[in-house]
Amino acid sequence: MSTSKAKTPQTMKPATAAKKLGILLSAAPAEFQEGVVSRDELNALQADPPSWLADLRRMGPHPRQVVAAKLRVSASGLARAGITGPLTTAEIETLKAENPDWLEREQAIQTKVRQEELRLKQQRAKA
Repeated sequence: MSTSKAKTPQTMKPATAAKKLGILLSAAPAEFQEGVVSRDELNALQADPPSWLADLRRMGPHPRQVVAAKLRVSASGLARAGITGPLTTAEIETLKAENPDWLEREQAIQTKVRQEELRLKQQRAKA
């Protein structure tokens, strides 16, 4: 005789959900920060984002990984430049417009890294 257990929904901490959504947890509403998020709720947020989520994604503040991606540099490159905190979209756009030396240098490094990764991937595919 087998007993069937009711399947419990998979849940995650708010920090994990925020990372998956690409938002800064501290900028999210309190009810999001304090609760747990189920896989179904996360999928619903991704499929049809509420206004607060759309606003955060559009205007920020953005977490480091998102800032790095928007500037086309690595997270390490941000750290080398002294940028350790979140930035808003406006701040990111200002940096892009000013195009400081460190940003050009870090973008060039990131381009070389991506080229090398592509070369290695192609080399593995041939082998």
